[in-house]
Amino acid sequence: MHIKSANFVISNSDVTKCPKDPIPEYAFIGRSNVGKSSLINMLTQKKALAKTSGKPGKTQLINHFRINDNWFLVDLPGYGYAKTSKKDKKAFQRYITSYFRTRQQLICAFVLIDLRHEPQKIDLEFMEWLGENGVPFCIIFTKADKLKPAQISKHADNYLATLRAGAWLEAPIHFITSASNFMGRTEVLAYIDGLNIDFFKANR
Repeated sequence: MHIKSANFVISNSDVTKCPKDPIPEYAFIGRSNVGKSSLINMLTQKKALAKTSGKPGKTQLINHFRINDNWFLVDLPGYGYAKTSKKDKKAFQRYITSYFRTRQQLICAFVLIDLRHEPQKIDLEFMEWLGENGVPFCIIFTKADKLKPAQISKHADNYLATLRAGAWLEAPIHFITSASNFMGRTEVLAYIDGLNIDFFKANR
């Protein structure tokens, strides 16, 4: 897929105010500081499309970006805020939950996981929640450039093995990426492109 255009549309915390356009939508979510904004900028090749920050919890709203004028990329708040109040955490959780339960345009969620770390309980529980609620999702492993080549596959394989040993008979589709060297960009966009083709064929 060639990204011809990527434009910000709206930010809000009210799912009912999200765009009503009947086009495919893909949500990106992960723990704070997982590299989500950097990944979005890498995928779209727009350096400042999503705001990046070294401070966890920068994204606190549902952000819609219209890509190629025929699908939405959605930047969602993370689910592990290190420096937000309990009140804010509950508010985030409430509208994120509402988004996933009610957003009919959503085709797939991409759950971002820092490839350097051992499986975290909060990530495993979130993916289990998606599965229980029938939300299709894939895993995007981030920051692969921080590991040696031999470690990349080992870390990914170990993570997927943990999933299979837990709640999953089969591990979700996964991608290995690096925002600094464009690793995984072609694969992620090709996957989205294939889903878009299926969507428009089914909705002619």
